Amino acid sequence: MVNYSYLQIRFDLIHPKNLEDMYRRTFVKNSGLLWSASILPTLLFSSAGKPKYKMGLQAFTIRDALAKDLVGSLKTVKALGYEDLELYGFDAEKVAYYGYKAKDFKQLLDDLGLSSSSCHYAFTDYVNASNDDLAKFVDSCITGALTLKNNYITWPWMAPEHRTLETFERLPEQLNRIGEQVKQAGLGFAYHNHDFEFHTYGDTTGFDTIINGTDASLVKIQLDLYWAVHSAKKSPQELIATAPERFVMWHIKDMDKLTRDYSELGNGSIDYSKMLPKLDTSALEFYYLEQGGNFAQNSMQSVTDSAHFFKKNLQKFL
Repeated sequence: MVNYSYLQIRFDLIHPKNLEDMYRRTFVKNSGLLWSASILPTLLFSSAGKPKYKMGLQAFTIRDALAKDLVGSLKTVKALGYEDLELYGFDAEKVAYYGYKAKDFKQLLDDLGLSSSSCHYAFTDYVNASNDDLAKFVDSCITGALTLKNNYITWPWMAPEHRTLETFERLPEQLNRIGEQVKQAGLGFAYHNHDFEFHTYGDTTGFDTIINGTDASLVKIQLDLYWAVHSAKKSPQELIATAPERFVMWHIKDMDKLTRDYSELGNGSIDYSKMLPKLDTSALEFYYLEQGGNFAQNSMQSVTDSAHFFKKNLQKFL
């Protein structure tokens, strides 16, 4: 499990303070990019026809590479066929992403031909906050999301100390409140699951508490297919069938055959070629390939291998 609130990588420490002045379009155009022999062949493949959905990547997968070379890593991602990013590590005080003010990071994405449809925002820090403090944080998220032209503001994780019956009893009301505030700004709000939502709290699971206790028009679901296979009693197909209109985003990642940890697509035990055609996509707007760790070699090679496998074997289902 990942605590995004503690993983706000301090790109301001590795970039000059005058980033806005330093950054220009020519920087993106002329910045060098080292291509490994293992990456180059993957640029040659393509799927037949234009896919319905943009191929997305949860940027947390390559957090180490982004910390070392933000622009170069994003150029590689784009060249591999990824078009859409789900971000993480938002700085609410500065309204910034990766050390860039939101407007400058949006310009960077535009120059690279990338979009960002969603971002994971650190709501776990506000589980026990006052309504006023939570509303201020949501306002900052909204400002950033509107600047980046995000479609969704996403609740990504809950710290272990908050995974209690008392929290899940309060959570639906809190999620509805956030969803209402986000909706008024013209954006969508979604909740992303891990494994602990499928645990029992009281006489029901955390996941069912969220589904049954929240307003479907205010709170959507970003279903992590890996964690659903890993920990839910119901299959992803059954989970989506409970409320198909709510499952607007997916995370797609594979499971190591021995350890059940993350793995590159095609190396693990989840047969997406059988799963994806069975899933209800009536509400699906975005999906993101992701691998939180356990890389066979390194994060950039993993997103290369996963992109290659996905485009060759799975993209035809989406």
